[in-house]
Amino acid sequence: MGARVLDRPIAQIKGLKVQFRTKDGPVEGVKDVSFDVFPGETVCVVGESGSGKSVSSLALMRLIEFGGGEIAAGRLIFDRKADGDLDLATADQDLMRHIRGNEIGMIFQEPMTALNPVFTVGRQMTEGLRLHMNMNRAQAEARALELLRQVRIPEPERRLKQYPHELSGGMRQRVVIAMALACEPRLLIADEPTTALDVTIQAEILALMDRLKRETGTAVMFITHDMAVVAQMADRVVVMFRGNKVEEGTVEEIFQNPQHDYTKALLSAVPKLGEMKGKTYPEPMKLMGVQNQKIEPITGKDEVLLTVRNLTTRFAVKGGFFRRTLANVHAVEDLSFTINKGQTLSLVGESGCGKSSAGRSILRLVEPMSGEVDLDGTDIMKLNAEGLRRARLDMQMIFQDPFASLNPQMQLSDQVAEPMRNYKTHSDREITDRVAMLFDRVELPRSFMRRYPHELSGGQRQRIAIARALALNPKLIVSDEAVSALDVSVQAQVLNLMMELQADLGLSFLFISHDMAVVERVSHEVGVMYLGRIVERGPRAAVFENPQHPYTRALMKAVPIADPMRRKSEKDLNFKPIPSPIHPVGYTPEPSRYREVAPGHFVLTTDSGY
Repeated sequence: MGARVLDRPIAQIKGLKVQFRTKDGPVEGVKDVSFDVFPGETVCVVGESGSGKSVSSLALMRLIEFGGGEIAAGRLIFDRKADGDLDLATADQDLMRHIRGNEIGMIFQEPMTALNPVFTVGRQMTEGLRLHMNMNRAQAEARALELLRQVRIPEPERRLKQYPHELSGGMRQRVVIAMALACEPRLLIADEPTTALDVTIQAEILALMDRLKRETGTAVMFITHDMAVVAQMADRVVVMFRGNKVEEGTVEEIFQNPQHDYTKALLSAVPKLGEMKGKTYPEPMKLMGVQNQKIEPITGKDEVLLTVRNLTTRFAVKGGFFRRTLANVHAVEDLSFTINKGQTLSLVGESGCGKSSAGRSILRLVEPMSGEVDLDGTDIMKLNAEGLRRARLDMQMIFQDPFASLNPQMQLSDQVAEPMRNYKTHSDREITDRVAMLFDRVELPRSFMRRYPHELSGGQRQRIAIARALALNPKLIVSDEAVSALDVSVQAQVLNLMMELQADLGLSFLFISHDMAVVERVSHEVGVMYLGRIVERGPRAAVFENPQHPYTRALMKAVPIADPMRRKSEKDLNFKPIPSPIHPVGYTPEPSRYREVAPGHFVLTTDSGY
């Protein structure tokens, strides 16, 4: 439990009910929710999309009115120290403007939307300090520098003069945290602050927030759908489902002895790092409430389907008056691997390591500079446009965001049928039957065939994307972060679906992800990428249970585990900043050299800069 300084909560949410006005009448976003937040403790509010967890925090900040909602009932008691208790639900917006930023800080999910692109970081940080704390410019700048140091931003003097687009995602999120802490708020609300970040950066941000909370005694209300983050951060946990609070308890109670069926199902759907120890092959997850689930290891075959040799992809950086190439982004550098029939190779690594570029280069959605790609005897790199079009019958891609990859104006049945019509692989009657069969395969009701993408949830849209990728009976599917935007329980169902399809149809997957626990669950082989190269590759058990490269070890150390007894501390995490992948035009990198540390387990010996 977090140390309760005084047994007086900083914030008390009592019987909160929030409504949204729609064409069909009022819709309840939150139905009747009550919980307290005490000084110096972290309360994690967990639940899936649409459970009302963000709505509760926006109501507390009184920002909900700006999003078309209204507080229909309930009290939001906030302890203002000297000024006593205040019911925020009835406070006027002028007073709220003073409280927001000054006494309650907020960290939003997407740092790019929380920062103003036209002002420098320094101007945005000093503005709040001058407004709320009555500081002059010099005092505000000194305080901004001190805050950037506190959130461990390197070269803070330089950062104050930069604009948000010049910083990486992790840096931007640190700036947002520094701004939220600027006026030493009594309550900090963090809404999914690490969802968009890499594992290593997420680990640092979580450790940073935990340290700042201990040093300042701030109360934290932390909203997330990631149970591993909850295990890492929470003192108490509030579980929400469809606008209601279904369970509340200490972090130990929730993880070791959950009472509500929804909490149990949520915890059973979380892939935990280390669950696959001692198993040679991937297998589907056991899900609660699913009858007659067959869980068998997926062995695959010993025949090679895809061979990639020395694949190199670079993007030109152009500039100047004549748009000359000034430098190159070395996105994929000398990449080699094979995938067997009916097996999965996962490429893992952080944003910008080149894993998505590698997936797209293999399908020639971006043109590689050099290298060989052999898919079941076909040399993909030598094909002309028509040959490549035919080859795409055998290789398909599932993208990260199904909403962007589906056509909003086409019925779902037509979207799944479209590849078969384009390639004229089936007659019209066969297409109708096959579309219905594909809907059954991805476990969507046939009544959905007449719907449009906006009528589905994220997980259902991703199933449509999978059905469409399967339409042409491909041999290889490249899955680019296909489950990273999904809720835990939906993610577990989609992963199980992909594994069942692999077992039934003998599909091979190139699975691109930054989620180590998911990768451990689905992979036969794993390649760890850093700065465009594979630094370590081998059977999943070898890479996960005996990592050899220093970067792989650092990555494994950073992964939060959904067990409050195995928390990470800040001293466990010492990451080197990732060097830039941009090199001048004449630069020739060394080729990738590997040593085999065990059968099939290779480690890069060329200097990778880590």
